[in-house]
Amino acid sequence: MKKLFLTFVFAIVATLTVMAQQISVVSTTGATSLYRTLQEAIEGADPGSVIYLPGGGFNISDEVKITKKLTIIGIGHYVKSGNVDGITTIFGSLWFNEGSSGSAVMGCYITGDVNIGEGGASINDVLIRYCNLNSVQVKNSSCSDVIVNQNYIRNLSHFSSSPTKVTNNVCLRLSSISGGIVSNNIITYISSYNGPVIVSINNSVFCDNIILNSQSDTYGYYSTFSSFSNNTCTGNMVFRYQYNEQQCLPNDVINMTVQGWTEVFVNANGGAISPVSNFNFKEDYQQYSSCGIYGGTGFNDNQLAPVPYIIAKRVDEQTDASGKLNVKIRVKASGDE
Repeated sequence: MKKLFLTFVFAIVATLTVMAQQISVVSTTGATSLYRTLQEAIEGADPGSVIYLPGGGFNISDEVKITKKLTIIGIGHYVKSGNVDGITTIFGSLWFNEGSSGSAVMGCYITGDVNIGEGGASINDVLIRYCNLNSVQVKNSSCSDVIVNQNYIRNLSHFSSSPTKVTNNVCLRLSSISGGIVSNNIITYISSYNGPVIVSINNSVFCDNIILNSQSDTYGYYSTFSSFSNNTCTGNMVFRYQYNEQQCLPNDVINMTVQGWTEVFVNANGGAISPVSNFNFKEDYQQYSSCGIYGGTGFNDNQLAPVPYIIAKRVDEQTDASGKLNVKIRVKASGDE
C-alpha cells in the first residue's frame, strides 16, 4: 500500500476529501496508509493504529478477527451529523480476539454484533461508544474493563458474568454481568416474547436506570428482574413491569404508574431504540433527571466520534492547463456547533 507521511489532521482530511470511499489507517508514528476494504485495513494496520472510516458501507466477514489493538472510528451513525457522504455502516459483526486488548469502536452503525473474547481469550479495556449495533457479546468471564457507553443497542446483550461497565445506553435487554456497573441506561423492552428484561446481574452497581417494559402478561408469570442478587441499587425506575414474587426485585425501584411513556418523555417514540426517540424528561418529571441516559456522565445526542467530517466538497472533473486538479472542501470537527 502507498505510504503517506503527513501530519495527523491533514492526512485524515486529504483521505476523506480526495478519496472519499477509501479508508485511512494512522499508525502510532503518524504514518498513514490507504485501503479500499475494512478487511484490508484491519489486516494491514500495525498494532495501536486508528482506522478512520468515511461515510458509506463497509462489508466485514465473520472470518475476519481482530488480533491486535486497533481503534475503529466512523463518521457517525446518525444522519443529523451533516456529513455529505452519509453515515458509516459496517455490514457484519466485529470480533475482538486474542491480542486485541485496548481496542475501541466508535461512531458506526453495525448491522451485527461486537464480539469480545472468543475461545476463552482474556480481552481487556475494550471501548464501544457512539454506535448503533445489534448487540454486545462478551464471550467469557475473564474479560475485564469492557466499557459500553452511549450506544443504541437493538437486541439482547450478554456478558458471560464479566465485570462490564454498561452506562448511558439505549438498549433492549441485558444479561449476565458480575462485579460490573450498570447505570443511567434506558432499557426499553418491546417484544411479543414474555421474559425478564434484566437477567443474572450480580454483585454489581445497578443505579439510575429507567426500564420501559411493554410486556402484558396478565398472569404476572414474568418479571422485569431475574437472578438479580447482591447488587448495590439506587434510583432505578420501572414503568409497567410484571411482578412475580418468586423473582428478585430490587427494593429501591420507583414503580411509575402512567398511562403511557409519552407523558413522561419528550418523544418516547414508542420506546424505539433509535436517535429519533428523545428520552429527556418532560417538565413534570424533571425531579428524576438523575435517572436515565442524561444523568450521570450524560449522553451525546449527535453521536459523533472524535474525527473531522466533510460538510461540503467540490472536485473539478478535470485538471486545469497546468495539470492541477481544483478541490474545494469544508470540514467540521465533531462536537463543533
